[in-house]
Amino acid sequence: MSVSVPDPVPVPSPVTVLVVDDHPVFRAGMATVLADLPDVTVVGEASDGAEAIMAADRLRPTIVLMDLRMPNLNGLEATARITTAHPEIAVLILTMDEDEDSVFAALRVGARGYLLKESDGADVHRALLGVARGEAVFGPRIAERVLAHFATPPAARSALPFPHLTDRERETLDLISRGLDNASIARRLSLSEKTIRNRVSDVLAKLHARSRTEAAALARDAGLGHPRHSA
Repeated sequence: MSVSVPDPVPVPSPVTVLVVDDHPVFRAGMATVLADLPDVTVVGEASDGAEAIMAADRLRPTIVLMDLRMPNLNGLEATARITTAHPEIAVLILTMDEDEDSVFAALRVGARGYLLKESDGADVHRALLGVARGEAVFGPRIAERVLAHFATPPAARSALPFPHLTDRERETLDLISRGLDNASIARRLSLSEKTIRNRVSDVLAKLHARSRTEAAALARDAGLGHPRHSA
């Protein structure tokens, strides 16, 4: 008995890419990396979400390589507008943000993949080709967090302190409550200080805390960190 195997989904040749990032040096570097990849052509650049929408409408790339945190219009809003107006255009997120909230927010607005900026050229190439074939593509650490999120039952998540925080945000809050500064937290978690700075800002906003000190006090009251004892 023979078993039919579906033909692989063809990849457009070339895969045309619009690079969106607010840092011109990063855009230039990424364009250089992509120029050396087979079957990939950079057709344009944009420095923020508003420019990305206009460029996507004009150029109709196969894939938009999108940063998240940008001035004027962030990457999430730009992704939502592009994927709504042009469902045939795929968006691949390339960012420093690796918290669960950002990942799932990007997926909800139509992104088909999520990579960290630490990814090398080979990783980006594989991701571009995968997304062009219609696959969902995640970097290794992001994939682990997506799987861990779905592996944790909702009831177990709601029993945790501050259930509205992601696991990574709760981990960061715990370290804040122990008195660690951003540089120390970054070293402990093997992340960049910028990622930690953004994450701390998100944690304070979610807790409605006006300072790290207030956030640390809330964390200790909830049993995180090491409570301070008076002499």
